[in-house]
Amino acid sequence: MRKLSHQELVQRQQEKRSGKKLPFVAVLNNIRSLYNVGSVFRTADGVGLEKLWLCGITGIPPAGKISKTALGAEREMPWEYRQDVFALLRELRALGYEIVLLEQTVKSIPYETYQPSKPVCLVLGNEIKGVADDLLSVCDLAVEIEMVGLKNSLNVTVAFGVTAYHIRQQLLQKLPR
Repeated sequence: MRKLSHQELVQRQQEKRSGKKLPFVAVLNNIRSLYNVGSVFRTADGVGLEKLWLCGITGIPPAGKISKTALGAEREMPWEYRQDVFALLRELRALGYEIVLLEQTVKSIPYETYQPSKPVCLVLGNEIKGVADDLLSVCDLAVEIEMVGLKNSLNVTVAFGVTAYHIRQQLLQKLPR
């Protein structure tokens, strides 16, 4: 066994990038840390999301702190800023997206049991307050990550990575080959 060289990794990524994006977008609503925004860009690029939507107080590129963690993904990953998250979610629903909150609610289901049946819009909320309470009424469902330790949640970027890769696997199984 050997590690792949940098050149081999670059070639592999160029081949993969020519493929179709997944029917999967994410909405970052009121994410306060630019480092978290950058990390989500990098993970979204790795997962193969169609687009990131940045809403509310969420910072936008170009910004040094975003670039520091995104490592260039902010230049490759399609994104758009929208102030009004409600209007955006209504538009995405009209386009056929299932609106899924990554949040702990009384009706949340474990993320690993979620099986998308149509394009997915995963909504992430503020690092401290989570998804805004008023967004609960405009979602189709909420998924959560079970926590068994002292803390009741993961960092928003870690939670996004865990959930996004699960959704990726589910969508890949459903797409025609």
